[in-house]
Parts: sequence; C-alpha cells; structure tokens
Amino acid sequence: MPDTVAFLRSINVGGRRVTNDALRAAAEGAGFSGVSTYRASGNLLLSIGTDLTGVRPRLEAGLQAALGFTVPTILRSAAQVDALLGHAPFPPEVVAQTAGKLQVMLLSEPPGPDARERALALAPADDRLAFFAGDLFWLPRAGISTSELEPSKLGRVLGLNTVRTVGTIAGIAKKLRAG
Repeated sequence: MPDTVAFLRSINVGGRRVTNDALRAAAEGAGFSGVSTYRASGNLLLSIGTDLTGVRPRLEAGLQAALGFTVPTILRSAAQVDALLGHAPFPPEVVAQTAGKLQVMLLSEPPGPDARERALALAPADDRLAFFAGDLFWLPRAGISTSELEPSKLGRVLGLNTVRTVGTIAGIAKKLRAG
C-alpha cells in the first residue's frame, strides 16, 4: 500500500512527455514497490515505510537512468499530505472571493526565517502567501499564470520546489487512503 508521495518537478514540460506507465516502470526499475501514479503531472505514490533515508537520491538516479534527464523530487509521507489538507491558511470567504485556485508550493527544504520573510515580501497585494510545515500556500487573485508573482522568483528565494493545486493534493490523499 502506498504511503509516500514523490512530487516530481518539470516532468512534462519543455517538450518532454513521460507517460504514467513509463514513470511507474522507472520507479519499479529503481527497486521501489507499490508504485502508482496520480494524473499525468509527475505524482508517484510509493510504498516505502517510515524511513525515507536515501530514498530521494535513489529515486532521482533511477528516474534519470530510465528517462534520460534529471528529475528533481520532493517527498512527502501520507501523514504530511493529510496535514497539508487539514490546514486552512486563509478564511473560506477569502478563498471563495478569488478566481484563483489555492496552490501549495512543496519545498525540498524548510526555509529559514530570512527566506520566509523575503518570499512573503514578493507577493503582490492581491495574492496571498502563507507558510505551513515547511511548504508555502499560495492563493493567487486569478491564477498563477496571470499573477504578477512569478513562481521562478519564489524558487530563487526558497529553493527546489514544485507546485500543485490543493485539489490535486486532495486527489492524491484519497488515492493513498484507498491503497
């Protein structure tokens, strides 16, 4: 039963197209079990257990060997995914008033206080940012593509990251619970 999510960065961008079957095969070829995917956006579900030591480099090496390019990976346990979903960083009425979807920028390392402060200062007045458990919630006024805040600017401050909607994370959590 999957208990860990590998959020893959930039898997289907820049002219690359990797099928879910190829992702599963690459992870299984790297020695992982209980492998499944969620949507075609670089979400691998794996059975790892509680010890994540050495998982990220082993998975990244296996994906690079199978796919021929570097695939930065951010890991979260099922409990961490549930905690993200249980957190409401903004009042429901604020979320309802925006045309944008609530996003989570999953970070490879929790940022320090200085990086958090610099990231929050980047937000335009009509976008909202909030940190939780080492990740960043982002509520754009209309949508990421129309926001004045560029994800790449946040990345320069916060380091390796990948972004998913809260809806995608909810779908992943549901799939984790279903086994």
